[in-house]
Amino acid sequence: MRGHWDPLPTARRLLPRPDVFTGTWSERNWRNVPGPFYGATTDSMMLGRTDAPRHICYDDDLGGGFGAEFVHRQPVTEAETADLVSAASMEPYGGYGWDGDEHWTPETVREWWRDRGRVREWALATAADWSADTHPDWGDNAADRYRDHYLDAARGHRDFAAYIDDGGLEGYLRGYVFWLDHRRAPRRWERLPKL
Repeated sequence: MRGHWDPLPTARRLLPRPDVFTGTWSERNWRNVPGPFYGATTDSMMLGRTDAPRHICYDDDLGGGFGAEFVHRQPVTEAETADLVSAASMEPYGGYGWDGDEHWTPETVREWWRDRGRVREWALATAADWSADTHPDWGDNAADRYRDHYLDAARGHRDFAAYIDDGGLEGYLRGYVFWLDHRRAPRRWERLPKL
């Protein structure tokens, strides 16, 4: 896709209740990719990937454990937006936000992109850790019944790193920067900005 598709009209239409996207920008997870949606102070149940595995990952920062959710891929279709809205709807504290367009600027998007190595390194290290046979912080969660859940979470981290590496995220962000500057899709002859 060239340019940026605005998912917010679709999200508003699909919103099941008004308290879904009440996350606070100042509390957003640093790993969220730039765009309208982000995870802020979300719960630690790690359920978002159930509905939106292409868009949600889990961090490893909470207290003695892990599990806050963040958006590693912004939706670019109606179906993807529906998945993200559904995942955010399962989060009991309304910790997702959808006002990122009001806060991101072309320069802050470029800053995030320049620092992508940090999030990529974190994602790959966490994937390796969560794919291991044991994890010191899991406690009871190390039980075999949770194994597939953590392997799926690790798969999400590897997908995030691949999205950074394969040019998909760079292309998305170039379109998003254009959209932030102009609030419209580029015309055929207009070039997308560099990051």
